Amino acid sequence: MAEKSKMMVIGGTRYIGKFVMKVSAKSGHPTFALMRESALSDPTKACIIEDFKSSNINIFQVSTQVKDQDMIVAAIKAAGNIKRFLPSEFRNDVDRVYSVEPAKAILAFKGKIRRIVDVKGIPHTYVCCNSFAGYILLTLAQLGATTPPRDKVFISGDEM
Repeated sequence: MAEKSKMMVIGGTRYIGKFVMKVSAKSGHPTFALMRESALSDPTKACIIEDFKSSNINIFQVSTQVKDQDMIVAAIKAAGNIKRFLPSEFRNDVDRVYSVEPAKAILAFKGKIRRIVDVKGIPHTYVCCNSFAGYILLTLAQLGATTPPRDKVFISGDEM
C-alpha cells in the first residue's frame, strides 16, 4: 500500500480549509494545521478545533497573514518536497480584477506572491471562489465589521 501524503493547511478553520482538513484526516493522510493565535482563542471556532483534535489533526500556532505568504513560499521551495501549493485566493482572481483601495493594495501583494510562485517553479493551483459563502455580503463589504451596518454603508470607490 502506498504511503499517504502529508497535508498541511494554513487557515484550516475558514470556509474551504475546514472541509479540506476533515477530508484529509478521514482519508488517512497525516494532517497538519497552521493557525493564527486569534483562531485558537476564538470561541466560535472552538468546536471546529476540538473536532480537528479528535480527528488526530496536528495544530500549530503561527502568525500568518497575507503579507507573510512570501515566507511560506520560501519555505515551500526550501523544503523541496511539496507536491502542490494552493495559495490564499478565496476572493477574486487578482490578475483579472480591477479594484480600489484598500483592496487594491492587498490584491497587488497577492499578485506579487503569484509571480514569486511562478519564478520559483512551485507546483500550484489557484482556487478563486469570488467571495462565495457570503464572506463579503455578510457585512456588506465593510472591512473589519462583524455584522452588517444598520445606518450607513461605505462603498469603496464611491468617493471618486
